[in-house]
Amino acid sequence: MAQHRFYTVDVFTSKRFGGNRLAVFPDARGIPPKLYQAIAREFNFSETTFVLPPKQRQHTKLVKIWTPGGELQFAGHPTVGTAFVLAATGAVKLTGAETNIVLEEGVGPVPVAIRARNGKPGFAQLSVAKMPEYGPPAPPADELARALSLAPGEVLGGEWHAEAASCGTCFLMVPIRNRAALARARVHLDHFERALEGYVTNKVFLFCDEPELPGSDFRARMYAPTIGVPEDPATGSAAAGFAGYVAKRDPRTDGTLKWRIEQGFEMGRPSILDIEVDKRAGEVVAVRVGGNSVMVTSGALTL
Repeated sequence: MAQHRFYTVDVFTSKRFGGNRLAVFPDARGIPPKLYQAIAREFNFSETTFVLPPKQRQHTKLVKIWTPGGELQFAGHPTVGTAFVLAATGAVKLTGAETNIVLEEGVGPVPVAIRARNGKPGFAQLSVAKMPEYGPPAPPADELARALSLAPGEVLGGEWHAEAASCGTCFLMVPIRNRAALARARVHLDHFERALEGYVTNKVFLFCDEPELPGSDFRARMYAPTIGVPEDPATGSAAAGFAGYVAKRDPRTDGTLKWRIEQGFEMGRPSILDIEVDKRAGEVVAVRVGGNSVMVTSGALTL
Protein backbone atom coordinates (compact mmCIF):
# COMPACT_ATOMS: atom_id res chain seq x y z
CA MET A 1 0.00 0.00 0.00
CA ALA A 2 1.15 3.53 -0.81
CA GLN A 3 0.40 6.74 1.05
CA HIS A 4 -0.36 9.93 -0.85
CA ARG A 5 0.03 13.22 1.02
CA PHE A 6 -2.74 15.79 0.78
CA TYR A 7 -3.39 19.23 2.20
CA THR A 8 -6.59 21.20 2.63
CA VAL A 9 -6.58 24.96 2.35
CA ASP A 10 -9.05 27.81 2.53
CA VAL A 11 -8.71 29.98 -0.56
CA PHE A 12 -9.50 33.67 -1.04
CA THR A 13 -9.22 34.36 2.66
CA SER A 14 -6.48 35.16 5.16
CA LYS A 15 -8.35 33.45 8.03
CA ARG A 16 -9.05 29.77 8.56
CA PHE A 17 -12.62 28.61 8.11
CA GLY A 18 -13.41 31.35 5.60
CA GLY A 19 -13.04 31.36 1.83
CA ASN A 20 -13.47 28.29 -0.34
CA ARG A 21 -12.15 24.88 0.72
CA LEU A 22 -9.76 22.95 -1.49
CA ALA A 23 -7.97 19.60 -1.20
CA VAL A 24 -4.60 19.31 -2.96
CA PHE A 25 -2.48 16.26 -3.72
CA PRO A 26 0.86 17.96 -4.54
CA ASP A 27 2.31 14.72 -5.94
CA ALA A 28 -0.42 12.58 -7.48
CA ARG A 29 1.90 10.18 -9.23
CA GLY A 30 0.75 6.69 -8.31
CA ILE A 31 -2.89 7.66 -7.86
CA PRO A 32 -4.88 5.96 -10.65
CA PRO A 33 -6.76 8.64 -12.64
CA LYS A 34 -9.87 6.44 -12.50
CA LEU A 35 -10.00 7.21 -8.75
CA TYR A 36 -9.83 11.01 -9.06
CA GLN A 37 -13.60 11.48 -9.01
CA ALA A 38 -14.11 9.03 -6.14
CA ILE A 39 -11.47 10.88 -4.11
CA ALA A 40 -13.11 14.22 -4.92
CA ARG A 41 -16.42 12.80 -3.74
CA GLU A 42 -14.80 11.58 -0.54
CA PHE A 43 -13.57 15.08 0.31
CA ASN A 44 -16.84 16.55 -0.99
CA PHE A 45 -15.29 19.99 -1.44
CA SER A 46 -16.24 22.01 -4.50
CA GLU A 47 -12.87 20.95 -6.01
CA THR A 48 -9.90 18.66 -5.39
CA THR A 49 -6.67 18.95 -7.38
CA PHE A 50 -4.15 16.32 -8.43
CA VAL A 51 -0.68 17.63 -9.32
CA LEU A 52 1.52 15.80 -11.82
CA PRO A 53 4.77 16.50 -13.71
CA PRO A 54 4.25 18.93 -16.60
CA LYS A 55 3.92 17.72 -20.16
CA GLN A 56 6.15 20.55 -21.34
CA ARG A 57 9.49 21.09 -19.63
CA GLN A 58 9.20 24.88 -19.46
CA HIS A 59 6.05 24.63 -17.33
CA THR A 60 5.98 23.99 -13.57
CA LYS A 61 3.27 21.37 -12.98
CA LEU A 62 0.24 19.73 -14.58
CA VAL A 63 -2.94 20.19 -12.51
CA LYS A 64 -6.06 18.06 -12.81
CA ILE A 65 -9.14 19.71 -11.27
CA TRP A 66 -12.03 17.54 -10.15
CA THR A 67 -15.39 18.29 -8.57
CA PRO A 68 -17.50 15.52 -7.03
CA GLY A 69 -19.40 15.54 -10.31
CA GLY A 70 -16.61 15.60 -12.88
CA GLU A 71 -13.44 17.19 -14.23
CA LEU A 72 -12.99 20.92 -14.93
CA GLN A 73 -10.73 22.41 -17.57
CA PHE A 74 -10.15 25.56 -15.53
CA ALA A 75 -11.17 26.95 -12.16
CA GLY A 76 -9.89 29.90 -10.19
CA HIS A 77 -9.79 28.90 -6.54
CA PRO A 78 -8.14 25.51 -7.29
CA THR A 79 -5.46 27.28 -9.34
CA VAL A 80 -4.73 29.89 -6.65
CA GLY A 81 -4.90 27.35 -3.81
CA THR A 82 -2.76 24.74 -5.56
CA ALA A 83 -0.04 27.31 -6.28
CA PHE A 84 -0.09 28.30 -2.61
CA VAL A 85 0.23 24.67 -1.44
CA LEU A 86 3.10 23.97 -3.83
CA ALA A 87 4.99 26.97 -2.47
CA ALA A 88 4.08 26.35 1.17
CA THR A 89 5.26 22.71 1.05
CA GLY A 90 8.46 23.41 -0.88
CA ALA A 91 7.32 21.64 -4.03
CA VAL A 92 7.93 25.00 -5.71
CA LYS A 93 10.94 26.97 -4.52
CA LEU A 94 10.31 30.62 -3.73
CA THR A 95 12.67 32.95 -5.57
CA GLY A 96 11.99 36.12 -3.60
CA ALA A 97 9.09 38.46 -2.96
CA GLU A 98 7.36 37.13 -6.11
CA THR A 99 7.74 33.71 -7.71
CA ASN A 100 6.27 33.08 -11.16
CA ILE A 101 5.13 29.61 -12.20
CA VAL A 102 3.03 28.14 -15.01
CA LEU A 103 0.43 25.45 -14.34
CA GLU A 104 -0.83 23.27 -17.18
CA GLU A 105 -4.62 22.95 -17.06
CA GLY A 106 -7.21 21.75 -19.53
CA VAL A 107 -7.74 25.30 -20.77
CA GLY A 108 -4.01 25.72 -21.46
CA PRO A 109 -0.97 27.10 -19.61
CA VAL A 110 -2.00 29.31 -16.67
CA PRO A 111 0.65 31.68 -15.28
CA VAL A 112 0.51 32.25 -11.52
CA ALA A 113 2.46 34.80 -9.48
CA ILE A 114 3.04 33.76 -5.83
CA ARG A 115 3.86 36.56 -3.40
CA ALA A 116 5.80 35.85 -0.22
CA ARG A 117 6.40 37.80 2.96
CA ASN A 118 9.23 36.84 5.30
CA GLY A 119 9.82 33.79 3.13
CA LYS A 120 6.25 32.48 3.44
CA PRO A 121 3.65 32.49 0.65
CA GLY A 122 0.22 34.00 1.12
CA PHE A 123 -1.19 35.71 -1.96
CA ALA A 124 -1.32 34.09 -5.40
CA GLN A 125 -2.60 35.61 -8.63
CA LEU A 126 -3.47 33.75 -11.81
CA SER A 127 -3.49 35.15 -15.34
CA VAL A 128 -6.23 33.66 -17.50
CA ALA A 129 -5.34 31.59 -20.55
CA LYS A 130 -8.37 32.85 -22.51
CA MET A 131 -9.55 36.43 -22.89
CA PRO A 132 -13.20 37.13 -22.00
CA GLU A 133 -15.87 35.86 -24.36
CA TYR A 134 -19.54 36.76 -24.17
CA GLY A 135 -22.64 34.67 -24.68
CA PRO A 136 -25.99 35.11 -26.40
CA PRO A 137 -28.69 37.42 -24.98
CA ALA A 138 -29.67 36.48 -21.44
CA PRO A 139 -33.15 35.42 -20.36
CA PRO A 140 -35.41 38.40 -19.56
CA ALA A 141 -34.80 40.16 -16.24
CA ASP A 142 -38.25 39.30 -14.89
CA GLU A 143 -37.66 35.59 -15.55
CA LEU A 144 -34.31 35.77 -13.75
CA ALA A 145 -35.97 37.57 -10.85
CA ARG A 146 -38.51 34.75 -10.50
CA ALA A 147 -35.72 32.17 -10.73
CA LEU A 148 -33.97 33.94 -7.83
CA SER A 149 -37.12 34.52 -5.72
CA LEU A 150 -36.81 38.28 -6.18
CA ALA A 151 -39.36 40.96 -7.02
CA PRO A 152 -39.63 42.45 -10.52
CA GLY A 153 -37.10 45.25 -10.81
CA GLU A 154 -34.60 43.71 -8.41
CA VAL A 155 -32.71 42.21 -11.36
CA LEU A 156 -31.42 45.21 -13.28
CA GLY A 157 -31.49 45.98 -16.99
CA GLY A 158 -30.02 48.84 -18.95
CA GLU A 159 -26.28 49.04 -19.55
CA TRP A 160 -25.59 46.71 -16.61
CA HIS A 161 -27.89 43.99 -17.86
CA ALA A 162 -27.43 40.26 -17.33
CA GLU A 163 -24.83 38.83 -19.69
CA ALA A 164 -22.92 35.55 -20.01
CA ALA A 165 -19.13 35.89 -19.81
CA SER A 166 -16.33 33.34 -19.81
CA CYS A 167 -12.57 33.11 -19.45
CA GLY A 168 -12.74 29.34 -19.82
CA THR A 169 -15.85 28.61 -17.72
CA CYS A 170 -19.08 30.41 -18.57
CA PHE A 171 -21.28 32.18 -16.00
CA LEU A 172 -24.33 34.38 -16.36
CA MET A 173 -23.58 37.70 -14.66
CA VAL A 174 -26.79 38.96 -13.03
CA PRO A 175 -26.90 42.52 -11.61
CA ILE A 176 -28.99 42.89 -8.43
CA ARG A 177 -30.42 46.20 -7.23
CA ASN A 178 -28.76 46.30 -3.79
CA ARG A 179 -27.17 44.24 -1.03
CA ALA A 180 -30.49 43.64 0.74
CA ALA A 181 -31.95 42.04 -2.40
CA LEU A 182 -28.75 40.06 -2.93
CA ALA A 183 -29.04 38.70 0.63
CA ARG A 184 -32.65 37.63 -0.01
CA ALA A 185 -31.91 35.86 -3.30
CA ARG A 186 -32.79 32.17 -3.25
CA VAL A 187 -32.94 29.73 -6.12
CA HIS A 188 -36.48 28.70 -7.02
CA LEU A 189 -35.45 25.51 -8.78
CA ASP A 190 -38.45 25.13 -11.11
CA HIS A 191 -38.22 28.73 -12.34
CA PHE A 192 -34.40 28.51 -12.46
CA GLU A 193 -34.43 25.43 -14.69
CA ARG A 194 -37.14 26.95 -16.90
CA ALA A 195 -35.33 30.28 -17.30
CA LEU A 196 -31.98 28.70 -18.22
CA GLU A 197 -33.24 25.72 -20.21
CA GLY A 198 -31.12 25.47 -23.36
CA TYR A 199 -29.01 28.49 -22.39
CA VAL A 200 -25.23 28.56 -22.75
CA THR A 201 -24.66 28.19 -18.99
CA ASN A 202 -26.52 27.02 -15.88
CA LYS A 203 -24.21 28.90 -13.48
CA VAL A 204 -25.23 32.36 -12.28
CA PHE A 205 -23.04 35.01 -10.63
CA LEU A 206 -25.19 37.56 -8.82
CA PHE A 207 -23.65 40.90 -7.88
CA CYS A 208 -24.37 44.39 -6.66
CA ASP A 209 -22.21 47.49 -6.30
CA GLU A 210 -23.05 47.88 -2.59
CA PRO A 211 -20.30 46.01 -0.71
CA GLU A 212 -19.93 45.76 3.06
CA LEU A 213 -16.22 46.34 3.65
CA PRO A 214 -14.08 49.42 2.98
CA GLY A 215 -11.95 48.87 -0.12
CA SER A 216 -14.42 46.49 -1.77
CA ASP A 217 -16.23 47.35 -5.00
CA PHE A 218 -18.78 44.55 -5.43
CA ARG A 219 -20.69 41.98 -3.41
CA ALA A 220 -21.44 38.66 -5.14
CA ARG A 221 -22.97 35.21 -4.80
CA MET A 222 -22.74 32.19 -7.13
CA TYR A 223 -25.42 29.55 -7.67
CA ALA A 224 -25.16 26.41 -9.80
CA PRO A 225 -27.79 24.08 -8.29
CA THR A 226 -28.32 21.93 -11.37
CA ILE A 227 -24.68 20.73 -11.22
CA GLY A 228 -24.77 20.13 -7.46
CA VAL A 229 -23.48 23.51 -6.22
CA PRO A 230 -26.28 25.14 -4.18
CA GLU A 231 -23.95 28.09 -3.50
CA ASP A 232 -20.20 28.63 -3.83
CA PRO A 233 -18.31 30.81 -1.33
CA ALA A 234 -15.58 32.02 -3.73
CA THR A 235 -15.56 31.47 -7.48
CA GLY A 236 -12.34 32.53 -9.19
CA SER A 237 -13.40 31.48 -12.68
CA ALA A 238 -16.58 33.54 -12.34
CA ALA A 239 -14.53 36.48 -11.06
CA ALA A 240 -12.36 36.25 -14.19
CA GLY A 241 -15.36 36.46 -16.49
CA PHE A 242 -16.83 39.20 -14.30
CA ALA A 243 -13.64 41.23 -14.72
CA GLY A 244 -14.27 41.20 -18.46
CA TYR A 245 -17.93 42.09 -17.93
CA VAL A 246 -17.03 45.12 -15.79
CA ALA A 247 -14.14 46.22 -18.01
CA LYS A 248 -16.45 46.17 -21.02
CA ARG A 249 -18.61 48.79 -19.29
CA ASP A 250 -15.79 50.88 -17.85
CA PRO A 251 -15.16 54.05 -19.90
CA ARG A 252 -11.39 53.86 -19.38
CA THR A 253 -9.72 52.63 -22.55
CA ASP A 254 -6.12 52.10 -21.43
CA GLY A 255 -4.28 50.96 -18.33
CA THR A 256 -4.70 48.46 -15.51
CA LEU A 257 -8.14 48.46 -13.87
CA LYS A 258 -8.64 46.88 -10.45
CA TRP A 259 -11.66 45.86 -8.39
CA ARG A 260 -12.30 43.85 -5.21
CA ILE A 261 -15.17 41.38 -4.81
CA GLU A 262 -16.77 40.15 -1.58
CA GLN A 263 -18.33 36.69 -1.84
CA GLY A 264 -19.47 33.98 0.57
CA PHE A 265 -20.50 36.37 3.37
CA GLU A 266 -24.10 35.12 3.37
CA MET A 267 -22.76 31.55 3.77
CA GLY A 268 -20.58 32.40 6.77
CA ARG A 269 -17.42 31.88 4.68
CA PRO A 270 -16.32 35.41 3.80
CA SER A 271 -14.02 35.60 0.79
CA ILE A 272 -12.11 38.40 -0.92
CA LEU A 273 -11.18 38.17 -4.60
CA ASP A 274 -9.00 40.77 -6.30
CA ILE A 275 -9.46 41.15 -10.04
CA GLU A 276 -7.39 43.13 -12.55
CA VAL A 277 -7.76 43.86 -16.24
CA ASP A 278 -5.29 45.39 -18.68
CA LYS A 279 -6.97 47.41 -21.43
CA ARG A 280 -5.28 48.65 -24.58
CA ALA A 281 -7.21 50.91 -26.97
CA GLY A 282 -10.44 49.75 -25.34
CA GLU A 283 -9.69 46.02 -25.66
CA VAL A 284 -9.09 43.65 -22.77
CA VAL A 285 -5.64 42.12 -23.24
CA ALA A 286 -5.10 40.48 -19.81
CA VAL A 287 -7.22 39.35 -16.86
CA ARG A 288 -5.86 38.40 -13.43
CA VAL A 289 -7.56 36.98 -10.33
CA GLY A 290 -5.83 36.74 -6.97
CA GLY A 291 -6.27 36.23 -3.27
CA ASN A 292 -4.80 34.85 -0.08
CA SER A 293 -4.86 31.22 1.08
CA VAL A 294 -4.31 29.57 4.45
CA MET A 295 -3.35 25.99 5.29
CA VAL A 296 -5.92 24.08 7.34
CA THR A 297 -5.09 20.36 7.48
CA SER A 298 -2.67 17.75 6.14
CA GLY A 299 -2.90 14.01 5.96
CA ALA A 300 -2.32 10.93 3.83
CA LEU A 301 -4.58 8.80 1.67
CA THR A 302 -3.68 5.10 1.67
CA LEU A 303 -4.26 3.18 -1.56
